[in-house]
Amino acid sequence: MTIALTSARAEPVRILAFGDSLTAGPGIGAEDSLPAQLKRRLSEDGYNVEVVQGGVSGDTTTTGLARLDYTLGAGPFDIAVVELGANDMLNGHDPRITRANLDRILATLKQKGVRPVLTAMVSSANHGQAYKKEFDSVYPDLAAKHEAPLVPFILEGVWGSPALL
Repeated sequence: MTIALTSARAEPVRILAFGDSLTAGPGIGAEDSLPAQLKRRLSEDGYNVEVVQGGVSGDTTTTGLARLDYTLGAGPFDIAVVELGANDMLNGHDPRITRANLDRILATLKQKGVRPVLTAMVSSANHGQAYKKEFDSVYPDLAAKHEAPLVPFILEGVWGSPALL
């Protein structure tokens, strides 16, 4: 992402924050949402960015894929931070479907000239170790396949802390 952010251009780098409730931030003020915090942090670090809210609470990778083209209509975008899969895992969706949907999302972004950044979700043990192993492999595999930066578990340091949840 640094390469895209350091290019010499007058207009801001446009970043789409594309995800579920973790991106949308229901129950918190817009200024505390993930896109707002990302913009604030990057701006404090001297980057000229615009971060567009593209989070929909309850989204799965299936519903995210279904709305991707519509959401990209608000572009153009330079970068898309893809944060989807938590609801797939919570609902026990087949990890092969999660993988296929994210694969199509990442491929579509690249095809449209948008650099994807993938944020990882990890499975709880609720669905068994075989499910966990298969689900947890989705994100690093797809990041490697699409040569996309991977943000490790997006809830690292947050999960298990009621004050932060």
